[in-house]
Amino acid sequence: MYKRQDPAPKKIEVSSESEALAAVNTFKAKAEKAAAEAEAAAALTPEEAAAAAKNEKGPTVVEQIKPLLKSVVALIFLFFIVPAIVFGRITGSMRTDRDVIDGMSKAMGSMGLYLVLVFFAAQFVAFFKWTNLGLVLAVTGADAITAMHLDGPIVFVPFILMCCFVNLMLGSASAQWAITAPIFVPMLMTIGYTPQVIQAAYRIGDSTTNIITPMMSYFGLILAFATRYDKRLGIGTIIATMLPYSIAFLIGWMVLFYVWVFGLGLPVGPGTELMLPR
Repeated sequence: MYKRQDPAPKKIEVSSESEALAAVNTFKAKAEKAAAEAEAAAALTPEEAAAAAKNEKGPTVVEQIKPLLKSVVALIFLFFIVPAIVFGRITGSMRTDRDVIDGMSKAMGSMGLYLVLVFFAAQFVAFFKWTNLGLVLAVTGADAITAMHLDGPIVFVPFILMCCFVNLMLGSASAQWAITAPIFVPMLMTIGYTPQVIQAAYRIGDSTTNIITPMMSYFGLILAFATRYDKRLGIGTIIATMLPYSIAFLIGWMVLFYVWVFGLGLPVGPGTELMLPR
C-alpha cells in the first residue's frame, strides 16, 4: 500500500554569517515590538482603549468637515456680499466701489454698542483670569451645590433662571456668555457635566427673555413696527403683551431640554456627551 510521505521542511539558506545575524535581529525586533504593543494595550483604561479603537476607524464626519467649519465666516461673508452687490448694481444704488464701502460702513455703524460691551467684557474676563477668582468661585460653588445635594439634573433649573435674570440687564448674548462662562462652566464641569450641555442650558435662559427686555438691541425696532398699528403702544405694553409668551417658551424649552438630555439621553450636538469621564 502506498504511504504518503510528508515533504521535507525547507531549509533557510543563508549565504553568510552576517545575513544570519541580521535575520535573527529582525525577528527579535519584531517580537519586542509586538510584546511592547501588547503591554501598552493591557495598560490602557477602557476609555483610552475606546479612543484608540475610534482612531483606528478613521476620522468622524465632524473631523472631516472641520476645514469647512473653520472657514464658515468667510463663506457667510461671500454668501451675503455677492447678492448685495448684484442687487445694488441692478437697482442702481451701487454704481462704484465707493458705494459698496459706504454701505458696509453704514451697516457697521450699528456695531458701536456691541464693541463697547465687548471691550468691558474682555476686561472683566482678563481680571478673572489674572486673579483666579473665577476658579475659586467655581470650586466653591461646586462644593456648595454638592453639599445642598443639587448636583443632579435639577441644578440646571436655577442656572437657567439665573441666565434669564442676567439677560434682562445685559442684552448681548456674547457679552453675557463672557461674564457667566468663566464661573459657571468650570463649576458645572466640576460636578461632571460637559460644556456642551451647559451651553445648551445657557441658551434657553438667554433666549426666552429677549422679547421682554428693553436691553435687547432689536427691542426698539420691534416697538417701531408695533406703533405702526397702534400709536399708543409703549415699552410697558410690549413687555406685558410678550410676557406670557416668554414664560411659555421658558417652560417649553426646559421640558424639551430635560426630556432630550436626561430622559432620552440624546446628545446636544454631533460627537458630544452628557457627562465628563470620571
